[in-house]
Amino acid sequence: MIESGTFVIGGDLRVRRLGFGAMRITGPGIWGEPRDRDEAIAVLRRAVELGITLIDTADSYGPEVSERLIAEALHPYPDGLTIATKGGLVRPGPDQWVESGRPEHLRRACEGSLRRLKVQRIDLYQLHRIDPAVPVGDQLGTLKDLRTEGKIRHVGLSEVSVAQIEHAHTILPIVSVQNRYSVADRQSEDVLEYCEREGMGFLPWYPLAAGSLARRGPVARVAQRTGATAAQVAIAWLLRRSPVMLPIPGTSTVRHLEENTKAALLELDDASFRELDGGIVRAAP
Repeated sequence: MIESGTFVIGGDLRVRRLGFGAMRITGPGIWGEPRDRDEAIAVLRRAVELGITLIDTADSYGPEVSERLIAEALHPYPDGLTIATKGGLVRPGPDQWVESGRPEHLRRACEGSLRRLKVQRIDLYQLHRIDPAVPVGDQLGTLKDLRTEGKIRHVGLSEVSVAQIEHAHTILPIVSVQNRYSVADRQSEDVLEYCEREGMGFLPWYPLAAGSLARRGPVARVAQRTGATAAQVAIAWLLRRSPVMLPIPGTSTVRHLEENTKAALLELDDASFRELDGGIVRAAP
């Protein structure tokens, strides 16, 4: 059982605050099938066994691979499991990501996710990126229509500013934001603070900074002092940083999944938290 506490998304989706990001269960470059399909399936099933109730994915992970694996591993889904997915990016190739916010693309993406995940409604559907080439009203208006049609329960945004969230709120309710954020990267601090004021969930992506936290600085020092891994320290800091924080660390192995979930048991003392909180200089925008 994960001891991370809970958060209610959109007033009716109660999830445990430590979730799982299903991007890395795909192939290299987030492209194609995983190297070890059995391990990918085992990771998803073990996540649920460990008490994770929020899995984050996207149609662009693979593309389509992550969603298909989730359905293969977990459908029919257990009660209380929230699967959040995203649309708004297309994939020309490995490690390539291109915005596509055309209404017809967003509708096709959402309906494709419904089929692959084998659900009638997506509990949390997030606009993966706002496409600068398409009027924002057209993009969000499409999601509003899909919500009205019952295909989406709640809508979230990814990689947005406070001003963009406020504008989106004039079109439809927004319940969550997924921006890059970690103990080493605080450029979205103002967005996090906005989410706190508004009671919106904040899903930090790249929460472990791809292992770079382990090599030096306050995270490494606290990890050595507490006997935890750097990843566990980074996750524990996120969980303590804000009650609206919903970390979704991802991995392709059961071993790392089990290691990451133990972060929920790590209680940082005040001194360690202050060292982590103040020991990182924000990157320039």
